Amino acid sequence: MIQSQTKGGYQIREQGGIHFLTFTVVDWVDVFSRKDYRDIIIESIIFCQAKKGMNVYAYVIMSNHIHIMMHSLNRELSNLIRDFKKYTAQMILKRIMDGPESRSEWILKRFEFAARSHSSNKNYQFWQKNNHPEEVFSEPFMWSKINYIHMNPVRAGIVNRASEYVYSSASNYVSNDGLINMELPSVPIIDPLKSGYHLEIDQW
Repeated sequence: MIQSQTKGGYQIREQGGIHFLTFTVVDWVDVFSRKDYRDIIIESIIFCQAKKGMNVYAYVIMSNHIHIMMHSLNRELSNLIRDFKKYTAQMILKRIMDGPESRSEWILKRFEFAARSHSSNKNYQFWQKNNHPEEVFSEPFMWSKINYIHMNPVRAGIVNRASEYVYSSASNYVSNDGLINMELPSVPIIDPLKSGYHLEIDQW
């Protein structure tokens, strides 16, 4: 079942379905340029895999947003996303306040300003509200999104090959090695030129 579009964006209809999601920092602040904050995301994913029924198929952490393909084994995807974003926001904000963040005053002002427009935020808003969910409804769509996720650092000029970027699942697919363990879907035996979608696996 494909999610419906509402005034505020897309709404998840199938809580047990696989979805491609994007979590974006408010004002596109490049928080994840620091390793400490990226590691909080990784640790949180690992925890959610073990305790919250999160099943991850692909992910990448860029400087100000995260792309992830996942589903909830408990068929509670919206709750899982809510808890993940709430916890990571709290932990990263605490690290910004307590750690050696040279831009802490500027960053916190941006988050404080964003919180004023949402009554649900007490002091700061870290994540944008919309997760842009897209339900994965076919194998070609799944692989086109996995390819899109993995190629983000290459297109950004950060690495030459996707698997060279540590904070993504590309290396899981190339060498079965990565920061988090994942159960990978089978690599498709498909001719990309005839399949109707484009894969760049040779650049992973």
